[in-house]
Amino acid sequence: MSDIVRIETNQRMSRVVKAAGLVFVGGQTSADPAPDVKVQTAKVLEKIDGFLAKAGIDKTRLVSAQVWLANIERDFAGMNEVWDAWVPEGCAPTRATVEAKLAAPHLLVEIAVVALA
Repeated sequence: MSDIVRIETNQRMSRVVKAAGLVFVGGQTSADPAPDVKVQTAKVLEKIDGFLAKAGIDKTRLVSAQVWLANIERDFAGMNEVWDAWVPEGCAPTRATVEAKLAAPHLLVEIAVVALA
């Protein structure tokens, strides 16, 4: 049985879990309350880069992503513009993008990823 490694863990959740050869980065939101999905998406992806680095990998190892947008009609294109510039060519993961009510009114985007360790 493989070990489970938890990174930045508290009573409620871990930011990252490494298990069974995979790295799970829980849903990330922007600390910047800017009312611009491009700014928030860039901040979220910076956080994901940091968590992947803490797990000893980078975004070329992504296998899956889930994206939640507070307003998909308004923000889908802007989020995709930042996302497309961030994902390395030839390394796009599977991805689902849906509209959802997020945890706070100022949040426009949340992203969670899974990668190979």
